[in-house]
Amino acid sequence: MVLARARAVDGPDKPFRFAEIKRRELDEQDVLIEIKFAGICHSDIHTAHGEWGHVHYPLVPGHEIAGLVTAVGPGVTKYQIGDRVGVGCMVDSCGECENCLRGEEQYCLNGNVPTYAGVDKYGEPTQGGYSTHIVVTEDFVVRIPDNIGLDAAAPLLCAGITTYSPLNLWQAGPGKKVAVIGLGGLGHMGVKIAHAMGAEVTVLSQTLSKKEDGLKFGAQHYYATKDPETFKELAGTFDLIINTVSAVINLDAYLGLLKLDGTLVNVGAPGEPLSVNVMSLIGHRRSFAGSMIGGIRETQEMLDFCSEHGIVPNIEVISADQIDEAYERVLASDVRYRFVIDTSTI
Repeated sequence: MVLARARAVDGPDKPFRFAEIKRRELDEQDVLIEIKFAGICHSDIHTAHGEWGHVHYPLVPGHEIAGLVTAVGPGVTKYQIGDRVGVGCMVDSCGECENCLRGEEQYCLNGNVPTYAGVDKYGEPTQGGYSTHIVVTEDFVVRIPDNIGLDAAAPLLCAGITTYSPLNLWQAGPGKKVAVIGLGGLGHMGVKIAHAMGAEVTVLSQTLSKKEDGLKFGAQHYYATKDPETFKELAGTFDLIINTVSAVINLDAYLGLLKLDGTLVNVGAPGEPLSVNVMSLIGHRRSFAGSMIGGIRETQEMLDFCSEHGIVPNIEVISADQIDEAYERVLASDVRYRFVIDTSTI
């Protein structure tokens, strides 16, 4: 058993504090990972603040994890000590249902085990990556390519795969017009990945304050959604729209930007319900969809794709003492574009 250093929160309005948490002894297929870097996802904030339902506190968030293998169970065949690896939003699933057998463990019919704020097969609450070590079964560990730094790799385990998966499923590529709503942690990855896939990319942001960045990331066009003319000019333009914002927006206005048979996919998850007028869908056979992360196989595919195309997130590395400040800055949209915790500072 490993005693890991961590940063935990004791309630929705509590600050982060130092904690020590026990990581289980290695089972047959388990891998012990020394965490080097952990990204801060907006999901961490929603969960820590209790906005998505009941939370078992104390809570150690973090599901964008990059580090090194330091020990393996006797039955492990995929990894060895010293390997560069990552862990994303889930650490287990039933492995037997229809969806798991398809490699879509994130949609496990019996419920996947989230990296934090869940309960593992041993009946223990899961604790995440704001810590120095984690134990994960080898089937839920991915390999980080050598040309991606561990600090930059961490956000790929959530922000990267969350945008890659719908872009991949809805076949963003040459000849397709793709819009990304929001240029934050998720959005800037969506732009980079869609561009690398060969799509014509447009950013839809409230203002033009990040236009220069958006164009550098690969967008050909950038529009301010606060300008009502934007929705008139772009009506019926896009094959695919990826909504990355975790806030309530006027879905009907954005659905109007889709072509015949176009799809708007929500990957942002606001705490309040979203509403849509069904006529916005019926009129041009449009679709409104949702997407989570990808399965383990697709997550590895995403990492290899990013390696091949030189795609990494834009990050700001912080110390563990800056987590509370980082949360405030994320809520104020004051980050370009992902905070990453150096876990050596815990």
